[in-house]
Amino acid sequence: MIALREFALRVGGRVLLSEVNVTLHAGGRVGVVGRNGSGKSSLFAALQGRIEPDHGGLTLPANLRMASVAQETPELPDAALDYVLGGDTEVAAALQAAADAEARGDSTDAAAAHARIEALHGYDARARAGRLLHGLGFAAQTHARAVAQFSGGWRVRLNLARALMAPSDLLLLDEPTNHLDLDAVLWLEQWLRRYPGTLLVISHDREFLDGVVSHVLHLHSGRALLYSGNYSAFERQRAEHMRQQQLAYAREAAERAHLQSFVDRFKAKASKAKQAQSRIKRLQKLAGTEAVRAARACSFAFPPPPRLPTSMLQLDGLDAGYAPGQPVLRGLRLRIEAGDRIGLLGRNGAGKSTLVKTLVGDLPALAGTRETHKDARIGYFAQHTVESLRAGATPYEHLSERAPGVAAQALRDWLGRWDFAGERAFETVDTFSGGERARLALALIAWQQPNLLVLDEPTNHLDLDMREALADALNDYSGALILVAHDRHLLGLVCERFWCVADGSVVPYEGDLDDYARLRFEPASGGDARAAAPRGDTQAADAAERRRQSAQQRERLRPLRQQMQRAEQRMQVLTERLHAIETLLADGDLYTREPAHVPQLLQEQGALRAEHDVLEAQWLALYAQAEALGA
Repeated sequence: MIALREFALRVGGRVLLSEVNVTLHAGGRVGVVGRNGSGKSSLFAALQGRIEPDHGGLTLPANLRMASVAQETPELPDAALDYVLGGDTEVAAALQAAADAEARGDSTDAAAAHARIEALHGYDARARAGRLLHGLGFAAQTHARAVAQFSGGWRVRLNLARALMAPSDLLLLDEPTNHLDLDAVLWLEQWLRRYPGTLLVISHDREFLDGVVSHVLHLHSGRALLYSGNYSAFERQRAEHMRQQQLAYAREAAERAHLQSFVDRFKAKASKAKQAQSRIKRLQKLAGTEAVRAARACSFAFPPPPRLPTSMLQLDGLDAGYAPGQPVLRGLRLRIEAGDRIGLLGRNGAGKSTLVKTLVGDLPALAGTRETHKDARIGYFAQHTVESLRAGATPYEHLSERAPGVAAQALRDWLGRWDFAGERAFETVDTFSGGERARLALALIAWQQPNLLVLDEPTNHLDLDMREALADALNDYSGALILVAHDRHLLGLVCERFWCVADGSVVPYEGDLDDYARLRFEPASGGDARAAAPRGDTQAADAAERRRQSAQQRERLRPLRQQMQRAEQRMQVLTERLHAIETLLADGDLYTREPAHVPQLLQEQGALRAEHDVLEAQWLALYAQAEALGA
């Protein structure tokens, strides 16, 4: 049992948590959630003894074995398998002792070491380490590769495998799904469900939390509340809690007003003095319930593309790869059309990133052809995009480099829409969190007004609010979309169909994400997610019918969208002119300086408002038509 009593935590002079009273029972799987800066990682640091609480107590069981993921990985020459095996320090030490004793021919020490290995059930340790590496996406031929040879993202996976290898009673995982692909996330879910100890996990992946946790610890406004159930259950309970709190606040406010009114009317009257004093005491005893403060919603939008060609990109008999004669994907015949919203599925190493780089033109075709429409404009978010932001540069400098000659105010207005308003536009990216960097990268891509978005793991570093905002923005986006993501919630919300990358080919996947998760781990199917995809003539006919229906729908929607766009543009012009008129009319000197100009402005204001109302009504009618057609 882990207990926090009147627990308070201050970091850098700022109070993160105060008056926290929470008990976590052994064997519980707890998701720790809250906005960035709410104290999640600091709470983990306190549990690990790296920082001390400012007040109250933190009680941990005696002899608790704790495991967590290291934040840094040294550039070691050790093989990946040996590095992961080192997570079980006792077994690793016993194996090393046995090897050393045998090397020097000391049979007594060797026997003692082997007895120790037997007692620790350590003879299968290398196999366990190998299974962890395999589950997290490491191909068998990489298990002997030196740790120093892996990139940063893969070293994060090595640290995660090492933490899972360690025998523990308490496992602390801070954003474990970052840098994992969907298949590795699904595997990790399965592993954590079988974990027998107490789990505390910080995550912004709601589907992952739903699949793993039994409780949610919510950190908010310096407080911590423990909810039973998974993340979806937490959302329902929290919504009800907020509703009840607002009702209580409204009732208390009404009672306060009634009591104060009585006091104000009768406190000076001797005959009512006793009753007035009674009501004053009642006022003092009221609980002081706070109104619910709705968190400011994060939102942004991808602008509508100026052009939206029907056939945007086509691969015909294309072999994709990195070296001549060594294709990763063969004979690709794929077509991306306006309105397509495609999610890519497949095991790590199957070729998803190879396909993405080929689609955007970063990888030349080894054979076959890649054709793009002359008006196709691709916006590409790669896994390394966030890291490639220039150190020391500001959001304004990043944007101005991509928009030479554009007025400074227009650039600042654009950055403001992406929550880089005011002085934030002139802060260096060095001080930004991973989520802020990702948001800036998306803002730079959106500025180009692409009609085809290709996003490769855009949710790394994004919190739950930002992920919801990204889903909303992508749902409102009128261009085509190709998405690789380990976040099933995002994939399910924004993708209408899926392609499965496997065995050197890309085929339509006809199941949903739940089917994919089941098939990925069903031994009977061999984990082959393509099993749900129909084959032969039926598949081709179905695909052709879907393309025909999609084309018909796009043709029906095209004039509606064009009319809506024209109406939006005109309403924007009217809004700007109305704002200018209101500014003029607010100037008191105008009425003495140019009195004859006032009636003209008022007349123009009335006409513009009337036109704006008509356009708004037209836009709403067009929107309703588009909705009816399934836009």
